[in-house]
Amino acid sequence: MRVLKSLGFVEDRQQGSHLTLRYAERAVSVTVPMHTGVDVGRGLAVRILKDAGFTVEDYIRLR
Repeated sequence: MRVLKSLGFVEDRQQGSHLTLRYAERAVSVTVPMHTGVDVGRGLAVRILKDAGFTVEDYIRLR
């Protein structure tokens, strides 16, 4: 979440426990589950990054 927001993604809408972030310049949207007390799994985190147009290496470099 923090990394996506720092890259320019903004909160678009929330439905239940899922938050949709939008990046207007590239017309990209990603949905992130926001379950209290539960971390996002590795596979889902990689999928969210890929949908946002980034690689795992980009994430590690930006962290």
